[in-house]
Amino acid sequence: MTSYIVAYPAAPGATFDADYYMATHMPLVHETFGPHGMTGARVLFADQPDAPYVVVTTLEFADGAAFTAATSSPDAAAVFADVANFTTITPVTMRARSA
Repeated sequence: MTSYIVAYPAAPGATFDADYYMATHMPLVHETFGPHGMTGARVLFADQPDAPYVVVTTLEFADGAAFTAATSSPDAAAVFADVANFTTITPVTMRARSA
């Protein structure tokens, strides 16, 4: 299994529209990446005011090939472009694999 972790660092003055993220962006992620092997997603919102991240999302893929297929598909550009619609934060990303 391959995971893609997307973390949005907390920063003074930064904005993050959680309603848009859950109602519009995450369905777009599922629609776009699901057919390429994304098997699930988990969204975690910070539950403390001084947390280093506002949101951390983990996308799960069947394997590295599925991740590559999903993120390099022509439709993936719409997912990445949509980030500007809900936040001013530049996300930090990391690809990881299960041990």
